[in-house]
Amino acid sequence: MDGLGKCRNIVLVGFMGTGKSTVSRILSERLGWERIDTDEEIERRAGKTIPQLFAEEGEQSFRNWESRVLEDVLSGSGKVVATGGGAVLRESNRRVMLAGGWVVALTADKDSLIKRVSSSAAAGSRPLLAGDAEARVTALLESRQRAYDFAQATIDTSRLSPADVANMMLNWMR
Repeated sequence: MDGLGKCRNIVLVGFMGTGKSTVSRILSERLGWERIDTDEEIERRAGKTIPQLFAEEGEQSFRNWESRVLEDVLSGSGKVVATGGGAVLRESNRRVMLAGGWVVALTADKDSLIKRVSSSAAAGSRPLLAGDAEARVTALLESRQRAYDFAQATIDTSRLSPADVANMMLNWMR
C-alpha cells in the first residue's frame, strides 16, 4: 500500500465472526469514508432479511444479490466495505473486489469464531449455521480453507480488538 491516496476503497473479507462489520465501522469513522456492509445493503435492496432471502429464494438467489451489490458499491471510491463471509466464493466477486479496492482478509482461530458466532446462530441471524453451530463452523472453515488467500493482506483477529485491527490497517496505509 503506497499511501491512502492510492486506495480507492477498503474491502474486508473473511469468515463470519472475524470482525468485518465492527472493523469497517471503526475504519469508516477514522477515515471519514462511507461504510457499507454488503449484507445490510442486500437486505435494504431486497426488502427482506438474509434469513428470509435464504428461506424464500435460496442461497443461489442470495449470492446473485451479493454479486450485484459488490459491483455497484465498488464502482465508486471512498468506501469501507464489509462483505459477507461467502462473498469470496465466486471468482467474479474476487475479481471485482481486487479491481475495486484494497482487499484485507480477517481471520480467527476456530474457537474464537465459534464463541463469536454461536449467539447469533441461536438468534437465527446466520442461516448457514442453523443446527449445530460448532459442527457447521468446522465444516464451513474446511470448505473455505483457501477462499480468502486472494486478499492482499491478512490479519488474524483472534487476540486483537477491532480497534487494534483498524489501527494496524491504518498504519499499513501510511
